[in-house]
Amino acid sequence: MIKAVIFDVDGTLAETEEVHRIAFNRAFADAGLDWDWDRDLYRQLLKVTGGKERMAHFVQESGAPPLPPERIAALHKAKTDFYTRMADSGEILLRPGVEEFLDALREKGVKLAIATTTSLPNIEALLSSALGPQWRARFVAVAAGDMVAAKKPAPDVYQLALRQLDLPAAACVAVEDSRNGLRSAKAAGLRVIAVRSAYCADDDLSGADVTLADCEGLTLEVLARF
Repeated sequence: MIKAVIFDVDGTLAETEEVHRIAFNRAFADAGLDWDWDRDLYRQLLKVTGGKERMAHFVQESGAPPLPPERIAALHKAKTDFYTRMADSGEILLRPGVEEFLDALREKGVKLAIATTTSLPNIEALLSSALGPQWRARFVAVAAGDMVAAKKPAPDVYQLALRQLDLPAAACVAVEDSRNGLRSAKAAGLRVIAVRSAYCADDDLSGADVTLADCEGLTLEVLARF
């Protein structure tokens, strides 16, 4: 019997990636940089997990003037501030079917957890707006990218969530939308429900145990397959 479901956030609980892209571009403009990440470029950059890592990769691959780590960290903080303001204003909604699935799991007594590359302030801004200020009471475990040494596709964030849940991987299922997220969950020994998302629509999710076209397919009937 499945005792917990562990959710990724970006692209899974909500289609956040376009908001992240806009926030990056606003931070760049505010800092006087002429960087402009369009959708096609950002889709490629998403193969690098972590905002600071993504910027460092862009600098290296684009031939842009190098930036010291402290400048990249400052840019990332500014980007997070733009993102959280947009989330606080209600610009980001949960994907259709997500809140109903969360409610159904809670009624059934299945624990809820989060394992994501994104930072804790981003999670708090999104879920406070989407689920209300008491959102944290819904989730037994919250593991974020700024809590672990290595981001997805490394298994660290899922291993942290499992420790917080005090459950073995065999008792849990992960919900992911990306190839890197799928690899991370599998490396931690989890079975995975994959859901297609806007920015990761073409990712290879063939290693998932179940693949769904959207989050409206997330039901207790799907969970019962495990």
